Amino acid sequence: MAAELPVVVIGAGPVGLAAAAEAEQRGLPVLVLEKEERAGAAVAEWGHVRLFSTWRDLIAPAAEKLLAATGWRRPSDDAYPTGADWVRDYLEPLAAALGERVRLGAEVVGVSRRGRDRVVDAGRDEQPFTVRVRTAGGREERLLARAVIDASGTWGSPNPLGGDGLPALGEAAAADRISYRVPDTADGAVRARHAGRRTAVAGSGHSALTALVLLAGLAEQEPGTRAVWVLRRGEVGDAFGGGDADRLAARGALGERARRAVEAGHIEVVTGFRTAEVRATDGGVVLVGEDGRALDPVDEVVALTGFRPDLSPLSEVRLGLDATLQAPVALAPLIDPNLHSCGTVYPHGAAELSHPEPGFYLAGMKSYGRAPTFLALTGFEQVRSIAAEIAGDREAAGRVELVLPETGVCKGSGLPDAEQEEAGAAAEGGCCGTAAGPQPVEVVLPAPSPQT
Repeated sequence: MAAELPVVVIGAGPVGLAAAAEAEQRGLPVLVLEKEERAGAAVAEWGHVRLFSTWRDLIAPAAEKLLAATGWRRPSDDAYPTGADWVRDYLEPLAAALGERVRLGAEVVGVSRRGRDRVVDAGRDEQPFTVRVRTAGGREERLLARAVIDASGTWGSPNPLGGDGLPALGEAAAADRISYRVPDTADGAVRARHAGRRTAVAGSGHSALTALVLLAGLAEQEPGTRAVWVLRRGEVGDAFGGGDADRLAARGALGERARRAVEAGHIEVVTGFRTAEVRATDGGVVLVGEDGRALDPVDEVVALTGFRPDLSPLSEVRLGLDATLQAPVALAPLIDPNLHSCGTVYPHGAAELSHPEPGFYLAGMKSYGRAPTFLALTGFEQVRSIAAEIAGDREAAGRVELVLPETGVCKGSGLPDAEQEEAGAAAEGGCCGTAAGPQPVEVVLPAPSPQT
């Protein structure tokens, strides 16, 4: 019976759909459950942002084989898509090619073993998974699965503004003045929130740089538009990145554009500031630091301090997670920013992503927990290995089929703030390229469109 049950994949994003394509290629029944009403919904939310990676690194091999049978035309390898391009030209066609194997408007609210909570040992491994689903209409269902791959990402769980990992005092009360996304200044409603006004941008990664460049561009069009860059680190240092030395040219160019915006006076820089409190006043929002400093009032706050995994639907699954990163214990030492200032990691698969619960896997950005670096190519390799493992092909599961390009430049010795984004997703942090040894993994990072 178990062989007839589907592999359930949670999330119809870049890695989730790649997992379904891998399963289909191996003849495994598969079902993708996506809580939103479209594939690539999280990517669509940052559709105005252009990726640093070209199409060459954004298409999963198994997905391309599936799409080829539909007459799909592969975009030019050397072009840089926006998030909207990625959805329209790849993710939505891939979901359509998978057909009924993708179910939209189906939110996974719980995963367990049939008839067993997490405490029960007896007969546990003999039982299929139960996946509790809630539809858009509020109806609940229970599905059975032979294996579960959670590729739901971290996009829905942004880190708070508070410097201690908890929401700052008053952060919830000021929610109408705080955004956790890169602003789309071409959108009329978003533009109105920032044009001619003062915005604080918190974060030191490439998401923050993107927001600052967009706001600086708005300042050139709308007098009175100002940005305040709030950094936890003690100095700007290498936050602008590697410039011309960056092997991801678009990423290096973004840092240079941000540097020029600061030098032009469009952006005020505040360093060594860890937010403890948010005060809503008649004059605007005041950020108060752990050291008691109070910044001048701003009209809006854009908090780009990263994301974290939502593990609440997995409370009945026996997970093996690192206490620091909330990543699988075998993977965590390879990606821990407390140990790796340059963010290098070996390509990895089912062995590093397994848990004490056989047949359950975290994949994609969610597998990295709170670690700040991720590459879409790495996610594609993860699910290739996982699908092989589920199919019983241990040799293929253990084989590394990914050769990663050298993409990074060192960003110095300081440890990065915990910042990451789902694009398959985006994060701060840099990588050091080395002539020998494993090639570094660099996150797929967004950059503003050339016209902004």
